[in-house]
Amino acid sequence: MILEMKVPSPGESIKEVEIATWLVKDGDYVEKDQAIAEVDSDKATLELPAEASGVITLKAEEGDAVAVGAVVCLIDTAAAKPSGSAPAPVAEAPKAEAPKVEEKKAEAPAPAATYAAQAPSPAARKILDEKNIQPSDIVGTGKDGRITKEDAVNAVPSMGTPTGGSRGAERIKLSMLRRKVAERLVAAKNDTAMLTTFNEVNMTPINNLRNEYKDAFKAKHAGVGLGYMSFFTKAVTRALALYPDVNSMMDGDYKVAYDFCDISIAVSGPKGLMVPVVRNAENLTFRGVEAEIKRLAIKARDGQITVDDMTGGTFTITNGGVFGSMLSTPIINPPQSGILGMHNIIERPIAVNGKVEIHPMMYVALSYDHRIIDGRESVGFLVAVKEALENPVELLCDNNPKKAFEL
Repeated sequence: MILEMKVPSPGESIKEVEIATWLVKDGDYVEKDQAIAEVDSDKATLELPAEASGVITLKAEEGDAVAVGAVVCLIDTAAAKPSGSAPAPVAEAPKAEAPKVEEKKAEAPAPAATYAAQAPSPAARKILDEKNIQPSDIVGTGKDGRITKEDAVNAVPSMGTPTGGSRGAERIKLSMLRRKVAERLVAAKNDTAMLTTFNEVNMTPINNLRNEYKDAFKAKHAGVGLGYMSFFTKAVTRALALYPDVNSMMDGDYKVAYDFCDISIAVSGPKGLMVPVVRNAENLTFRGVEAEIKRLAIKARDGQITVDDMTGGTFTITNGGVFGSMLSTPIINPPQSGILGMHNIIERPIAVNGKVEIHPMMYVALSYDHRIIDGRESVGFLVAVKEALENPVELLCDNNPKKAFEL
């Protein structure tokens, strides 16, 4: 029996996928549920499992775009599973051949013009040496092809390197996911009135809390760590409640406002930027936020992230600081209206109560759509985030860190 395997629908809005990689070869025997291919949609990379055991015949090439529901391979379910591979035949040693004697042909003397071209005038030689150009790369216009001073002055270095380094290039087609990300980023720049406002956060209070409670937190919550992301997520949900316009979106001539906070967390995966969503983050505890971010990050790292995991989101947090970024202007994740950018933490001198002190400082940036968010709301939102992060015991832990951390 020949089974036709068709492309399943990765999501309601997806009509086409791309064959990223075949994990088997044509004619291989595959087991039921074995991963046979990776397919890219415009939202995620998914594995395609075999629907039955048998010998597979591929009907699409890597890089082909195929419609959802199209046949991509056939599986002969009646084919017997091979018992083992036969030993490879021993190749016969090649017979020794008598060495061929090549007759050395008399070389004709090079024409005088060739030698002349290699002997530029002293003035031309000096100019060529300064430009690091070889005389052999120049066609002389003087008598018998001699390189003149004017030839040397007009000579332009080639694109090659004087040390003979590699000049190779490779043309690689972007994955469907990467192309979709690029399309959305360009659309965000072209279709929104994007502005960015900046502030800085003294991370000393959070560092003190983490140093005091992180070991107990990890021991109590089965290896879930107390990281910075839970503090930032809690600070963001608090600020979104104070400035709800930042948690809204444009839809034509209408503004869509939400009474929940689905926070998209930008993470770097093997296939590029992924933005999984932490649902109803406003209702989660510190442990709940950290556990959910860990779960989604592992799925993204292992290539198991799904379309549903990345669908929706009302606001985004991105952390360029893990790569060493000091300051940046993050791009809005459409159709959202705002994105918070975190950056690296650097000890810097700041004024505290009239005295100079050194503290771990982080620059934060809010990019927002000015069509729906005014300057007062954007600046107020970022100040609210700063206030919560610099006073986490009162504003994020309700003056009871042990209870907030569920210890």
